[in-house]
Amino acid sequence: MYRKKSICVVVPAYNEERLIGQVIDTMPEFVDCIAVVEDCGSDRTADIVQAYADKPGSRVHLIRHAKNKGVGGAIVTGYAYARDKRYDVTVVMAGDAQMDPGDLPAICDPVIDGRADYSKGNRLFTGEAWKKIPKIRYLGNSALSLMTKIASGYWNVADSQTGYTAASLEVLTTLRLEEVFPRYGMPNDFLVRLNIYDFRVQDVPIKPIYGIGEQSGIKYLPAVPRLSCLLLKLFLWRLKEKYIIRDFHPLIFFYAMALVCIPMGFGLGLYLLSYRIFTGPVEPTGPIFAAFLFISGFQSSFFAMWFDMEHNRHIERTRRSITPID
Repeated sequence: MYRKKSICVVVPAYNEERLIGQVIDTMPEFVDCIAVVEDCGSDRTADIVQAYADKPGSRVHLIRHAKNKGVGGAIVTGYAYARDKRYDVTVVMAGDAQMDPGDLPAICDPVIDGRADYSKGNRLFTGEAWKKIPKIRYLGNSALSLMTKIASGYWNVADSQTGYTAASLEVLTTLRLEEVFPRYGMPNDFLVRLNIYDFRVQDVPIKPIYGIGEQSGIKYLPAVPRLSCLLLKLFLWRLKEKYIIRDFHPLIFFYAMALVCIPMGFGLGLYLLSYRIFTGPVEPTGPIFAAFLFISGFQSSFFAMWFDMEHNRHIERTRRSITPID
């Protein structure tokens, strides 16, 4: 128990035999349950975790997947277990020891205090991120975080790809966990679903940990385009669910104008440019009209983003006071 609340930590683990023992050994004593979800790996992760679970009075519980479901699928399995067991707060910590157990109270506090329904770590607050995080991962994370702001409606939330999170029981009982995206885009998908139900989300500064023997299977060059398509689908789905079905907001018209005018202006501009290069002169009104469409589309998108930001301001909680990290 932590501050009279039961705590379950979900640990998705895929081929983590080198570091899973360290994760379990360093887990704070106030954690009531450590639910390790072994995602059908090929090493001894399950055997190691089972040895911990077999100890008398162990708080470790092993869940094994019959087939690989991805990190998102492993988290959802753990979420469903914690929901069914009615734990007050459910935290996610990776099985590769990249999440500092010392940050666990700070992650849980916003949910326990009632200031947020979902809290998430932010490795970028400390100022050490650029030095510690591999550059390709930092840049890929930054790009995805920017797109996630637009897609999710949580404009003050950054570091969207971090998996160090805490969710209230209400969140897990409200969302349809079986519909959550099961792969690497799970945190992005989850934020969009939280926004639709107006759940409050707060960023919490955490310490970035790298160079301890962890191995990342993420390839950012193919991942960013793939997740960009996912975020576009999630963005359109959120607009439909939140601003058309559940309520109505005029920002829909501004986003619709942007989605029409920007491609039309860009396409017309390319056509006129190619015509000028390969065929001959064009009428002056053509480029002017293309520029008008393009600029109007961007103005409409900025107005829509502003409306969206104002509409969601009450469900964003960002902690700005940062304690220096040694």
